[in-house]
Amino acid sequence: MNSYELETQICGPIQHIGMSFYFEPGTKALGREIGLNVVEFYGVGRGGVLGDVEIVEVQRAFWFFHDDAIIGMYGSGRVKIEPIDAAKAHLQAAYVFADEKFGQLDEATLSAFAAAATKVIAAVPAGHYALFDGYRSFEVPTEPVHAAYHATILLRELRGGVHIDTTQEVGLAPNEACFVTNEAIFQLHGYTDADAPADKEKLALQLAEAEELTTKTMAGYLDVLSDAERDAMAAGVAAMADALSAGAAT
Repeated sequence: MNSYELETQICGPIQHIGMSFYFEPGTKALGREIGLNVVEFYGVGRGGVLGDVEIVEVQRAFWFFHDDAIIGMYGSGRVKIEPIDAAKAHLQAAYVFADEKFGQLDEATLSAFAAAATKVIAAVPAGHYALFDGYRSFEVPTEPVHAAYHATILLRELRGGVHIDTTQEVGLAPNEACFVTNEAIFQLHGYTDADAPADKEKLALQLAEAEELTTKTMAGYLDVLSDAERDAMAAGVAAMADALSAGAAT
């Protein structure tokens, strides 16, 4: 398969896999150990990869969220723990989740996926995608399961950063993009009925354009891979997605 076909195949699963640890029981428990509820842990844990920055920088990185939501999630957590410490703990929660969900998968499959993903990640120029750069500053784990999940989180943040750029390029505001994507996400991101846009049909066309631009940009980043590496990336994503599906079905 070519890079565009690969990105089309993996973008949805990576989005789901990379965020699946956010509100899991183990993540909630670890958050409580450091004095944070799960929403604070998400806000300051994910935002903490940026370092000890002002809230406005976190709001910019979390562009699809209402600014007040970030004040609540990140701001309330930041007064309880240093952001970088929260980020380290949040990644640890991710690895605990990965051990539970993917620990029985073939290590060779996960290692080949992680190696291919790391090649993509290393080739992306710095300074364009804040959360991606933040996660990329952390040490890459050596354990295959952790390395694969770390890479998945990074690829998710990379597409997220690209998507911020493309939605802005087509003229969509964050509330508009969220509303057209999913009205439940619209609410979860801190928006209310007062923020709901009117012309949903027109906005849906703009969002489709942004999604296509995002996929094309991501495919360009995947072009550093060989055919074998693209196959390895597809196989790793499929294995993790299947494992999550199997767990959800039990």
